[in-house]
Amino acid sequence: MVTEIAAAKITSAPPLDLLTRLRLSILMLLQFAVWGAWFVVFFPYLINNNFTPAQAGSLIGNMALGAILSTMVAGYVADRYFSSQNLMGVLHLLGAGLLALMAQYQSPDQYWPLFAASLAYALLYNPTLALANSIAFTHVPDATRDFPGIRVLGTVGWIAAGVSLGYLFGEEATKGNGPLLLAAALSAVLGVYSFTLPKTPPLGRAGDAIPFVKALGLFRDPSFAVFFLVSFGITIVLAFYYTTTGAFLESGAKVPGDRIGSTMAIGQVAELILLPFLPLFLYRLGMKWVLALGMFCWGLRYLLFAFGGPEGLAFALVIVGVALHGICFDFFFAAGFIHVDNQAPRDIRASGQALFSFLTYGVGMWLGNLTAGYLQGVYTDSSGVVNWQQFWLVPSIGVLVALVIFVLFFRLQPAPATTTTES
Repeated sequence: MVTEIAAAKITSAPPLDLLTRLRLSILMLLQFAVWGAWFVVFFPYLINNNFTPAQAGSLIGNMALGAILSTMVAGYVADRYFSSQNLMGVLHLLGAGLLALMAQYQSPDQYWPLFAASLAYALLYNPTLALANSIAFTHVPDATRDFPGIRVLGTVGWIAAGVSLGYLFGEEATKGNGPLLLAAALSAVLGVYSFTLPKTPPLGRAGDAIPFVKALGLFRDPSFAVFFLVSFGITIVLAFYYTTTGAFLESGAKVPGDRIGSTMAIGQVAELILLPFLPLFLYRLGMKWVLALGMFCWGLRYLLFAFGGPEGLAFALVIVGVALHGICFDFFFAAGFIHVDNQAPRDIRASGQALFSFLTYGVGMWLGNLTAGYLQGVYTDSSGVVNWQQFWLVPSIGVLVALVIFVLFFRLQPAPATTTTES
């Protein structure tokens, strides 16, 4: 396979044990199935239940707000005191209960109880994204070679969850609370499974500097600082996709409610196909241009959405925009996590991953979610019709600005690093 040939040229690390690969792959599958089961349809679900766009944007934004408030704390605990797999188990079991509670609040007069429950859930779920990556990176011989093949199972989980919504709930997928209850069940399963994962004890030592403080020290590298700051900026506009694409497909492209999950799954299928080839692209293009290509495709996607519609060529533009998720996610987020693992010292690896999550899934996504909800209100007329063209042009321009800054100031040489760890 071409990716294996490329991997052989850039690493001499031993092969990944098959059982370890299977255990970590199941972790990724369940981790993203939990998220994909409810998050894709949550915004249209709220709108269909008479929440305002601003309320829906703030509720969606709680996922990112949770990353701001909790991710670095979880990274600190995992680096110093608590085995990562046990922390994962506790967080997902508690999260299952909160998802079930969120499912009980279905009307605008219950906005504040739903806000509190969704924020509490976000505080528990967001750290598990960084923890799952940290567990995987700890137990693979070479992150650049091995991580994409494991992370791709997360995409499978997201696809399976999204496609299942239409079959399980029909048009109620964007009107009823079934997706939240499905996510609660999956979270409970993952919580129990987490306790069976390979042991990942804390690597920090007593007397060491706080891992969060040491992770901030990565900013001393100018290229790493540019990487973090541009990632933060671009994620503000990336949040538009996660927040409002479901609503856009339903009202702008006229996709039936029971097909929104499966339509968005087209993007995850493209991600599934491309992710195993990420090591090859990293070897051929280098980290800088892989990240730049990912950013460019985010901007192109929004431009396609701006000129897309429900019929003919306009609808084809929408589908191409959704399919670009394969490059958008793989070449920006997945490659970004690999870059952090290659740069962060071993004893602060969890905090390094958490810092990247904090800036992207956290602050950037939170600001982006609030902005997307606000702009949807701005571009909605008195009859409730959204001017989607004007709406999507805003993030398209934002991505272009971030891309130009990144290309001009990111100077890292295209030399993939090898990460060797002990299992």
